[in-house]
Amino acid sequence: QVHLVESGGGLVQAGGSLRLSCAASGRGFSDYAMGWFRQAPGKEREFVATIDWSGEIQYYTDSVKYRFSIFRDNAKNTVVLQMNSLKPEDTAVYYCAANSDSPYSIKDFGSWGQGTQVTVSS
Repeated sequence: QVHLVESGGGLVQAGGSLRLSCAASGRGFSDYAMGWFRQAPGKEREFVATIDWSGEIQYYTDSVKYRFSIFRDNAKNTVVLQMNSLKPEDTAVYYCAANSDSPYSIKDFGSWGQGTQVTVSS
């Protein structure tokens, strides 16, 4: 099982960019699909982007396609979410998670990090 720690959140104006990082400790990072999820106040946590173990397959929710990019470095046990053209509706706590199954199996993600706050001002 992996232990995950997110970083990189902050306050940014609409149209700006942020880069979130997730550092994993524990064995077998490269065996896991990894994902980013977010939870806005008063809303349920939702899927943002996932990536398979190799980095070749990325999967995005429609609202972030062409604005966000997910990639990973298995040598450094990290997964990154590059967020561009941010909108106020992207404001949320962003969480990193792992899944020993497919990056498309959204409900099977777990080992949640503590989250990092992203706030986009209009």
